[in-house]
Order: sequence, then C-alpha cells, then structure tokens
Amino acid sequence: MAKRVAVILSGCGVYDGTEIHEASAVLVHLSRAGTKVQMFAPDAAQMHVVNHCEGKPTEEKRNILQESARIARGEVTDLSKLDVAAFDAVIIPGGFGVAKNLSDWAVNNKDCTIQPHLEKLIKDFHKAGKPLGMSCISPVLAAKLLPGCELTVGQDKTCEKWPHAQTAEVLKDMGCKHVNKDVSEAHVDVKNKLVTTCAFMCNAPFHKIFDGIGVMVQETLKLA
Repeated sequence: MAKRVAVILSGCGVYDGTEIHEASAVLVHLSRAGTKVQMFAPDAAQMHVVNHCEGKPTEEKRNILQESARIARGEVTDLSKLDVAAFDAVIIPGGFGVAKNLSDWAVNNKDCTIQPHLEKLIKDFHKAGKPLGMSCISPVLAAKLLPGCELTVGQDKTCEKWPHAQTAEVLKDMGCKHVNKDVSEAHVDVKNKLVTTCAFMCNAPFHKIFDGIGVMVQETLKLA
C-alpha cells in the first residue's frame, strides 16, 4: 500500500508564501518514494503580497489557496477539508507564508498564534501518532504546539552561512530542544514523530537544500 501524505502549502513565493524550491523538492522525493500526495492550503487572504524583485509589500491582495494552486498545478484542496484519518503523514515546507499566513510568527515571534484549522490538524496528527515533517521556518509551528519537542532549524550561531540562527535561540526560549544539524541532515524526534530540516535557513547551494529535504522526507515516511 502506498503511503498517503498531506502537504500543506501557504501561498507561492518565499517572501509571502511557500518557498517554491522546498515544495518542489518535497514533491519530487515523495514521488520517488511512491507515495500518494494531496496538497492543501487555507482558503483565506494572505497577510500581504510582496514584490519579489524588490522584497517590498505591495497594495495587491491575493488568496492563499489560489496562490498555492500555482505550485500544485491546480490540484490543491481547502485546508478545512483535510481529514487526518485519510493520511499517514503530513509535511509542511517553509517560506515566509508559514510565518505570515499559517501563523503570525513574523509579527509576534514566540507569542504567535497558529491558523486555527492548522493548529487542530497538527495536534490531531500528533495525537494519532502520525509523523510530521517540517522544513526551514515551519518547525516553529511544532515548537508552539508540541511543548518540549526536539527540532532543528540548522545552527544556533549566526554567521554568513547561517544568517537566521537567532531563530534557534527563540525556540530554546520556548522550551524546545534545538539540535544543531547541517543543511544536508534532518533531526528525528522519535517521541513526537517530528522530523525537521533547515533548508533555506542555511545559505547553501540548491542541491544541498534538495538533499536535506530528501532526508527529511525519507525519515518522515519511515515513521509512517
């Protein structure tokens, strides 16, 4: 039986949605593993729309589900219709959409709230003993909802290679155990069935991001 995996998207584009290369890597590795994949996203307005040439917000309005359909080649379902019983695992790629559309981490940091449907789904997957895979910034969702969990967003010392390392310190302040990992690695929290990898939290070549996400996908499927 092919394993069934839900992939949750948050728009299209690193600065206001799902990081496209992370989503593509997740889908390629899931395809190679012979899984059955269904993609989901909230049917709601984005926090804002960013001009990706300039990195600045615009006055434009966009819908998270409609933007996610760009990545899903049209095959994306409203997040409110995700039935945990129908899937063996869930994977959430990164991108600022996680911190802006799936939560308000970008504004409130460790005091953030999670999109209500997503909060319930993460808790329900966890309660059912079904694994969660997360990359880049998306592990902050687990940090908020699974107290004391183990995870990685890469390294905890800021440098040119690790420009976002301060995130690890915030996760420690939230009571999580942060485990330093390189970009090609993933961390497995066996107790919580949580698998995380840093992806673009690291200033690394695309192929290394791709490989690290591959490890995350493989380890998530092993737990399913």
